Amino acid sequence: MLYYLFTFLDKAYNVPGAGLFQFISFRAAMATIFSLFISLVYGKRIINYLRTKQIGETVRELGLEGQMAKTGTPTMGGLIILGAILIPTLLFAKIMNIYILLMLFVTVWLGLIGFLDDYIKVFRKNKEGLAGRFKIMGQVVAGLVIGSVLYFHPGIVIRERLPQRKTEVKAGQLTAFEQIKDHNKKFKTTPVKSTKTTIPFLKNNEFDYAVLIKWIGHDYRKFAWLIFIPIVILIITAISNGANLTDGMDGLATGTSAVIAITLGLLAWVSGNIVFADYLNIMYIPNTGELVVFIFALVGACVGFLWYNSYPAQVFMGDTGSLALGGIIATFAIMIRKELLIPVLCGIFIAENLSVVIQVTYFKYTKKRTGEGKRVFLMAPLHHHYQKKGYPEPKIVMRFLIIGIALAIISIVTLKIR
Repeated sequence: MLYYLFTFLDKAYNVPGAGLFQFISFRAAMATIFSLFISLVYGKRIINYLRTKQIGETVRELGLEGQMAKTGTPTMGGLIILGAILIPTLLFAKIMNIYILLMLFVTVWLGLIGFLDDYIKVFRKNKEGLAGRFKIMGQVVAGLVIGSVLYFHPGIVIRERLPQRKTEVKAGQLTAFEQIKDHNKKFKTTPVKSTKTTIPFLKNNEFDYAVLIKWIGHDYRKFAWLIFIPIVILIITAISNGANLTDGMDGLATGTSAVIAITLGLLAWVSGNIVFADYLNIMYIPNTGELVVFIFALVGACVGFLWYNSYPAQVFMGDTGSLALGGIIATFAIMIRKELLIPVLCGIFIAENLSVVIQVTYFKYTKKRTGEGKRVFLMAPLHHHYQKKGYPEPKIVMRFLIIGIALAIISIVTLKIR
C-alpha cells in the first residue's frame, strides 16, 4: 500500500525521498526491518498472552531427553510469523502483483489449516490434531489453486533468450540506458506462456514439463496442465510436510527456513532482473523481482521468532507456522522456476520426510514378512534419531543448520556451474 501512496506523492508532488519506493532493494530492506520489529516486539506480547491463556504444548512421552520439560510451553506461535510476514508485505509490496497475491493466498490458507490442527490439539485436548487426510486435502487444494493460476493466468510468463549474436558489444562501451536496451535485445520482446523450469548444474539447463506428455500428439502442449498442476501439488505437499516434520527441536525449522528464504530471495532477485538474468545466462521471469519484498519479510519474521524459539524455546510455532513455511518455500521456488533445486536447497526437509517414509515402510514390510516390525532409525524423523543416540539438542540443531547453510551455498553456486 505504501508503494502506491509514495508513487503518487512522487509523481504528483515530487516529495523528497518518495522515489525510494520504486526500488525493490529499498522496499525489501524495509520489509525485513518491519517484520523483525513485529516478531520481536509484538511477538513477546503474543507469547505472554498464550501463556496467560495456558495455550501450551502437550508433549507425548517418547523417551527423549529433556522432552517432558517442554510440556506447557506456549504453542501456536506461528501466528507471530504469519503476522510478521503479512503486514510488511501489505505495506511495502505491490499487492496487485499476481505473484504477491498467490504468496498471500498460500500463507493464509496453509496457516489456517495449521491453526485448525493446533486448535484441536490445544483446546479439544486431542493429541492427534487434525486428521492427516484433511491436512493433505488442504495442501492439495493449495497446490491446485497455485498450479492452475500459474498455468492459466496470462500475466505469468517468461522471456526466452534469443540465440547469441555473433558480435557482442562490451558493457563498458555502453551507457547504463544502452546496456538495458542491449539486454532487452537478447530476449524475446513478447513474453511467452511456458511450463519450462530450470535444471541445476547443467549447461542447457531448461526443461519443459510439456515434453512428458509428448506421446499425446502434435498438440500435446495444450494439455501440459495435466502434468504441470499435479507436479505443483506434489511439491507443495511434500515440502509443507517436510517443514512440519522438521519442527521437532528448538529453532530447527525456524533457522532452516530463514537460510532457505535468503537463498530464494537472491535467486528471485537475479531471475526478475533482466540485466542479472542476461549476465548469468538464466531464465528471465518478468515481475518476479517483487517476490524479493515478500521473502525478505519472511526472513525478518523467522529471525525475530528465532529470538524466542532458540533453545530453550519460550514458544513453539506449531503447525500454524510450520505448514505455512513449507508451503511458502515450495510455492516460491515454483514461481521462480527453481523447484528442481529443492532437493539440494531444502535437503534438510527432504531428509526429514524420507526418514519417516523409510521408517514406516520398512517397519510394515518386516512385520508382514517376519511378524515383527524392524526399524532403520532409532526414531523418526531424523533429528530424533540423533537425539536417541545421545547428542544434545542444541548440537543437533546447530549441525543441521550448518548443513543447511552449505546446501544454500551450493544452490547459489549453481548459477555459475553450468
